[in-house]
Amino acid sequence: MARASEATGDAPRPGGRPRDAALDEAIILATRARLVRDGYSLMTIGDIATDAGVSRPTLYRRWGSKFELVVDALDYGFRKQRASYTADLSRLPPRDAFVEAVRRLDPAYFNPDAMVLMGNFAGEAIRTPELLGILREHAVEPRVTLVETVLSQLQDSGAVAGGIDRHTIATLCFGSYFAAFYRGEDRDGIPEAVVSVLWPAIATPEGHRRSG
Repeated sequence: MARASEATGDAPRPGGRPRDAALDEAIILATRARLVRDGYSLMTIGDIATDAGVSRPTLYRRWGSKFELVVDALDYGFRKQRASYTADLSRLPPRDAFVEAVRRLDPAYFNPDAMVLMGNFAGEAIRTPELLGILREHAVEPRVTLVETVLSQLQDSGAVAGGIDRHTIATLCFGSYFAAFYRGEDRDGIPEAVVSVLWPAIATPEGHRRSG
């Protein structure tokens, strides 16, 4: 299966000529746009080729199937986001670190279409469950894990109580973005609003002092 790191690079084709990275990226971007507009089941290779301004044979020389193309199109986005999942927030005041972790939990932190894309993939859970699995592994778990990691660091530093349920707190924070999306509310204020509710319940006196 082709990977995005290869698909957007200059790996040589069987004939020895290098891949056209700009052409590959045009196909990848067209695929990502179609995923949002049409969803996986309705999007077609023909539509993607037309949007990218290439022929179907040109596309098939690079990817053998729609699924392979979509996997690489998703990875294209994931690679741009990974640095935010591993950010070191330990130098921030404890409460600020928690707020920033919740901010990076936003599915639309990088991609404004992420909520629609996730909804489309949820709709594919029966027909193509692999897509939801890819999304879960690369877009959901790293974000939730960042919040859990920050909470663990805050516990180690004495800023947050040791007995808190980090998994449930991170899950609640993640769910708040979906609630705002479905209720038609702005998501920008979610990190501060969520932490304002949770911080008094989980912070130690030391955590309040260092965040003051």
